[in-house]
Amino acid sequence: MGYAGGHKILTYLSWILSVMSALLALVPFWYIWRIVHDILEASLYFSQAGKVTSYGWSAVLFAVLSIVVYIAGLMCSHISAFRVAANIRKELMRHITALPLEVTEKYGSGNLRRIVNTSSAATETYLAHRLPDKAGAIATPIGLLFLLLAFDWRLGLLSLVPVVLGFLIMMKMTGKDMAQRMEQYQNSLTDMSNEAVEYVRGVPVVKTFGQTIFSFKRFKDAIDNYETWVIAYTKGLRLPMMFYTTAINGVFAFLIAGGILFTRGGVTNELLLNLIFYIVITPVIGTTLTKIMFMSEDAMIVGDAISRIDEVLNEKPLSESSVNNIPTDNGITLEHVSYSYKVNDSEGGREGGLGRDGEKNALNDVSLRVAPGQVIALVGASGGGKTTLANIVTRFFDPQKGRILIGNTDIRDIPKETLMNKVSFVFQNSRLIKATILENVRMAKPDASREEIAHALEAAQCLDIIEKLPNGIDTVVGTNGVYLSGGEQQRIAIARAILKNAPILILDEATAFADPDNEVRVQQALSALSKGTPSGDTSMPSGSHMEKTVIMIAHRLSSITGADCIYVMQDGEIVESGTHNELIERNGIFTRMWKNYSEAAEWKIAKEVTA
Repeated sequence: MGYAGGHKILTYLSWILSVMSALLALVPFWYIWRIVHDILEASLYFSQAGKVTSYGWSAVLFAVLSIVVYIAGLMCSHISAFRVAANIRKELMRHITALPLEVTEKYGSGNLRRIVNTSSAATETYLAHRLPDKAGAIATPIGLLFLLLAFDWRLGLLSLVPVVLGFLIMMKMTGKDMAQRMEQYQNSLTDMSNEAVEYVRGVPVVKTFGQTIFSFKRFKDAIDNYETWVIAYTKGLRLPMMFYTTAINGVFAFLIAGGILFTRGGVTNELLLNLIFYIVITPVIGTTLTKIMFMSEDAMIVGDAISRIDEVLNEKPLSESSVNNIPTDNGITLEHVSYSYKVNDSEGGREGGLGRDGEKNALNDVSLRVAPGQVIALVGASGGGKTTLANIVTRFFDPQKGRILIGNTDIRDIPKETLMNKVSFVFQNSRLIKATILENVRMAKPDASREEIAHALEAAQCLDIIEKLPNGIDTVVGTNGVYLSGGEQQRIAIARAILKNAPILILDEATAFADPDNEVRVQQALSALSKGTPSGDTSMPSGSHMEKTVIMIAHRLSSITGADCIYVMQDGEIVESGTHNELIERNGIFTRMWKNYSEAAEWKIAKEVTA
């Protein structure tokens, strides 16, 4: 209710209106009793039953009034519930963006999406519908108890026998065991959601190699697990549900038996009147009990949803500095930095070798210094720790040991906005949102003019992309068949970084998805980016055309031959460092890498010529 703010009063008001609606809905039954009473009293002279019409209209009036009050209650509950769901989603997204990258990767995109969307929606359904209905469902039996015992207590007690039986069976079905099963159900859905996302991402591989879903064993296992659980759960509830349905619908059997028993001395109008009335009103009992049963199930669903929401919200975000510490320069220093990924039995980890307590060593006591304006490169086999190092410099997560300094200031003491303004990055899988090219580039600088964006696109070698788009920079990417290749997306991402013009630049495999033609253009764009804004851009402040501090991660070794220093990483450690020529002369790991790269670059498919 803390998320409801000032709207929480509407939730409480909806309960009151629901109770009023439930009690008003019982009033027509009293008028029905009066109608039957007058008809029986008049016997064959129905014209003497003059109040039947007025009783009928009164019953209709109260029925309509009950509906109107119920709708008013639902309007109140919905307004509050929508506010709660919206605020939960906003809080979740704010919190998720402040979490370290390792935490979001631990949950998985499918799981987080399900928590943000489905779990918050469960709270909306519960607050908007189930809680008001629960208040009404509690009020209805109280009102019914009065009606059942007011006219003939003997028939009233007989009517309560199946209620007690149904309630006992319902408690059996919705007890602790049911709560545990509901958690298993939600877990199986979460697993399927996560694995489905991974499967969809792997569809190109599936199609390329003619594979089926069975090649994605974890996805298949998730589906099988869900199937096994649902079938077992359904079979387990089959017998109790049969007895419950029989009990709540067997009230007529008790009433008939009681009627036969009570009329052994003869049938009276009063007994016949009460028997007819009880036959009319008792179906409300079954309806109310069924509502309560489903409300119990919904309470378990929303309880599980809240626990999942709390689990994410209880994850500790990165610490924020309360003082606006501004680095004195653009130099980067790593002092004895170590970092390990936590893994479970089903994961192989992302980088590095297996350490103690089920951890993957990604960085192990790494120290290095990047002087302001210096260009360094990180190379090595996949899993060596290069991307982890870049993520730590951008503070996507903090190291477990050691510290990172920018301009002699610990990055943990630099406010998030200040740090983000200090650093730009271009990743190997740059993503564009479904928006115009202009909006995608403007993300780096929300107040940028069209002229600034145009200069950035030109410097990033994007003019050929813009020219072929139907609406130029106002073309929406990802709609009406407008899609860009990997290399083209990289250039747009570079334009974004050029517009931001941050003094520190991190390039993680920025040419990974570029074809030969695109690679030349991307390299030209990267050259413009690393040297600062293009000289023709007078919109940038004076002094902004300066050499940037650049960290490059590359597998294409030809792209980093001009780096001031190349660091070779292996198993989370720096094993070699120096310029390109120095490393070649050393005849070590980098020399072998360069030889293999050169041979691969010259590799061609030769056609055998036969005489």
